[in-house]
Amino acid sequence: MAFQFRRSSNPGLNQNTFARVPRVGFGEQPMTVAGTVNKSFLMLVVMMVCALWPWSQASAGNLQAAAGLMEIGAIGGFVLALIISFKPTTAPYLALPYAALEGVVLGGISAMFEQRYPGIAIQAIAATFAATLVMLVLYRTRVIRVTDRLRAVVIGAMFGVMLLYVGTWILSFFHVAVPFVNGGGPLGIAFSVFVIGVAAFMLLLDFDMIEQGAAAGAPQYMEWYGAFGLMVTLVWMYVEMLRLLSQLRER
Repeated sequence: MAFQFRRSSNPGLNQNTFARVPRVGFGEQPMTVAGTVNKSFLMLVVMMVCALWPWSQASAGNLQAAAGLMEIGAIGGFVLALIISFKPTTAPYLALPYAALEGVVLGGISAMFEQRYPGIAIQAIAATFAATLVMLVLYRTRVIRVTDRLRAVVIGAMFGVMLLYVGTWILSFFHVAVPFVNGGGPLGIAFSVFVIGVAAFMLLLDFDMIEQGAAAGAPQYMEWYGAFGLMVTLVWMYVEMLRLLSQLRER
């Protein structure tokens, strides 16, 4: 028998995928929140270790090699993310390779930002973990409750940002820039703050989804899937933190 989850705004944690997950059978180990946390931590460690390779290349001035590694990581990570999203049973096998590829991408991006704005990488990491901790506390203490209305607002905002990103990317081929997306002025900073806020609230929906999965007796492999979903949000938040901090440095 399949069980229903409420929809998450995270593409890695969505209603259609979870609806196909069967309940754990007799004698099988169910999904737990603690297990998901442990796997999330392992993915973060793998990501940070793999980020050292392109970071060292870029820091040594070998930007071409770093860019090549980033391109491979971006394409490979995107492919694995699609596979995991549509086939959750692959998460135990592909979650760590996904984390490794994302680490390669983030290592190169971070190094390039670091060369222009010394100290920005550690600031972005600290800000991302601080925001995650705050949202976790707000969720656990039920200061902010994940309601259907909140879920609808966050999902709508997330898709709006994604559509804007795609539109900006398409316009770039025609050498058209969107100032409040790419610029460092007040509108650009306000937009970055808004996007980080959306990512932060996505974490609440992800926490709620994982908690529901554990309560409903999802199979243990869904721990890897939940960890993957959290990673998607954290990566997005970290990149936006880098962008916001760079904008503030320019002022």
